[in-house]
Amino acid sequence: MDVLIVATKNCTHCNTMSKELDDIGVTHRVVYAEDAAELCQQLEIRHSPNLVVDGEVIFRKQPTEQELLTVFNG
Repeated sequence: MDVLIVATKNCTHCNTMSKELDDIGVTHRVVYAEDAAELCQQLEIRHSPNLVVDGEVIFRKQPTEQELLTVFNG
């Protein structure tokens, strides 16, 4: 499973989302929108943060921990 947080470099929610993913054991990478214009265009990303799983945008906002658990633990 390829999990990305796509966020702007000044996004205040990015670190929180990353920590919550760490807490539930989800391996992920942070990709900055400023460095990935093509990806943002392809996925129609216009806001920050976004959670992308296997190439699909799952959240276009800061999800709650419960929402993350639902996605990753069923």
